[in-house]
Amino acid sequence: MLTRNALRLTTLLVALACLTVQAEPPPVVPGPAPAYQSLFNGKDLTGWDGDPRLWSVKDGVIHGETTVENPAKGNTFIIWKDGTTADFELKLQFRCNATNNSGIQYRSKHITEKVGNNWVVRGYQHELRNELKFPNTSSFIYDEGGSRGRICLVGEEATWDQDGKHVKKSDLIDQAGFEKLFKLDDWNDVTIMAKGNHIWHYLNGKLILDFTDNEPKLALKEGILALQLHAGKPMWVEFKNIQFRKL
Repeated sequence: MLTRNALRLTTLLVALACLTVQAEPPPVVPGPAPAYQSLFNGKDLTGWDGDPRLWSVKDGVIHGETTVENPAKGNTFIIWKDGTTADFELKLQFRCNATNNSGIQYRSKHITEKVGNNWVVRGYQHELRNELKFPNTSSFIYDEGGSRGRICLVGEEATWDQDGKHVKKSDLIDQAGFEKLFKLDDWNDVTIMAKGNHIWHYLNGKLILDFTDNEPKLALKEGILALQLHAGKPMWVEFKNIQFRKL
């Protein structure tokens, strides 16, 4: 017969085991899987549509560039034409210079009326920058063409509800950690995962942003994928190894 203390200990262990089984594991970056679809063939821009003055394929990568002589007429994008993003995982590598910023649009909309060029996109943007100092770094969520500005910053675990943004205390990454993680003037790995109203951004394999959009009028559930060239100062950005799968 179990003693009273042994019985209490057994009951506690059973309860802890139940909690362990029921706990939801944190999101991780899945490894390569057959379900991934390659969105770029490494040879030409088949499946993509952008301003031919600004987008090309160079040395096996998608290359976007603006110059003083050949500027962008407003923010412009190259749009993936063969599908949409709803619940998905996107993996790619990028690099850019520091004169301007770029971005990855997802669950976004192609705007064709009252715009400065034929490739205007609005919606969630994964910011891309070649910078190290918060808050002007890669990977925050920006509301391109919308009203919410910088929706969720790097290092934040946040929700956006009807009454606005709420940030939880989080230790995802800090300034020092980002400076060690980001590869300045080099290729960096980006992973974006979205499921329902929950979004995760990873940089070089590390989760650095966790966002839940509960704003019923503004949350985006599905839309296009596109890559940005920013208007203003001349810039270049490059992309390769673009892999996509539906979740």
